[in-house]
Amino acid sequence: MKLWDKGFEPDKMIEEFTVGQDRELDLRLAKYDVEGSMAHIRMLQTIGLLEKDELEKLLAALQDIKEIAEKGEFVIEEGVEDVHSQVEFMLTERLGDLGKKIHSGRSRNDQVLVDLKLFMRDELKKIAESVNHLFDRLQHLSEEYKDVLMPGYTHLQIAMPSSFGLWFGAYAESLADDMQLLAAAYDITNQNPLGSAAGYGSSFPLNRRMTTDLLGFADMHYNVVAAQMSRGKTERAVALAISAIASTLGHLAMDVCMWMCQNFGFVSFPDEFTTGSSIMPHKKNPDVFEIMRGKCNRLQAVPNEIALLTANLPLGYNRDLQLLKDITFPATTELIKCLDMADFMLQHIRVNRDILNDPKYNYLFTVEDVNRLALDGMPFRDAYKTIGMQVQHGEYKPTKSVHHTHEGSIGNLCTDRIAAKMRRVTERFG
Repeated sequence: MKLWDKGFEPDKMIEEFTVGQDRELDLRLAKYDVEGSMAHIRMLQTIGLLEKDELEKLLAALQDIKEIAEKGEFVIEEGVEDVHSQVEFMLTERLGDLGKKIHSGRSRNDQVLVDLKLFMRDELKKIAESVNHLFDRLQHLSEEYKDVLMPGYTHLQIAMPSSFGLWFGAYAESLADDMQLLAAAYDITNQNPLGSAAGYGSSFPLNRRMTTDLLGFADMHYNVVAAQMSRGKTERAVALAISAIASTLGHLAMDVCMWMCQNFGFVSFPDEFTTGSSIMPHKKNPDVFEIMRGKCNRLQAVPNEIALLTANLPLGYNRDLQLLKDITFPATTELIKCLDMADFMLQHIRVNRDILNDPKYNYLFTVEDVNRLALDGMPFRDAYKTIGMQVQHGEYKPTKSVHHTHEGSIGNLCTDRIAAKMRRVTERFG
């Protein structure tokens, strides 16, 4: 069954090529397609295109289909093109010709748009929830280990004292910044395209404000052409947010892989959280974080993939846009899995509290000693030269004391203020 059926069947090879993975991917849209249809027919009844008793029958049947979808039992039958066709087919099976009335004032173009907006809105909320869980974990660890010093590096050379409080807290605040992009993507997504039809509106007197309110959108895409142009633009905004979060998570994964190495030995995990070697009996590999790093690097390519897919498309709907599902659907799932795995692993992280006892880290404290001399009255450049000459002649003896008090430093992590940042942005998700 095809909504565009005109009495002929396309060539089998053509159909398989053009449909692609759409039938499988559309299963994730079934619930949202029903919700969009329920809002649409409520509106149709108010403008005289459905009788009240017809609306009640359609709503009851659609509610049954929605429950089937929520149970994971929705199936797109053989020969049925997509989720929209399947829902309409199920309605006509139950209600006869009445089921065919739900498409008045709609095109598959705005129908799939509203499905995708509703689906992506929920996916962004799920991502935000997973980000918040990891954020809370990082903040907890930041406070727990705020007094445990570790080396800080620049150019991968020993630089200045850092702390596990700073390290965990840095990734927490970075996630708060990433959430700003996620919230922006949510705002772009949370607009109603329904009523734009094929991208040029409808001669029916549609009440687009009503469907906007019924579906819980914050606003609508007013210009019907702009509504159709939001296909691809919405996915690109979502992809940029996914990429930002993946970048932060990928950096964290890289740090953990490096810190687990015996040359560093800063962190470790219980044996059952690592993997071994088929030939080297001593190995405890950070495979979870290596896979996470790889997945996050791949996710950072998603905005570019969408940009290339949509770069030279002319105005209006083009079938290329169907391929966006192949890119974005797996990306949201993959990111949530990575975030949840990072949270799970960090529950079990073990921190080395005695790193700086090793004399190879003595030079970490040169800046501390330069600053100490400057605070005692010596000009900074003279203090720098004094400590520098001690290092040059092998005479440097570190004081190994750290006293940082300014906002965001080792001694003043501002954990509560970073949490307030995250709360403010999280509230934007409603």
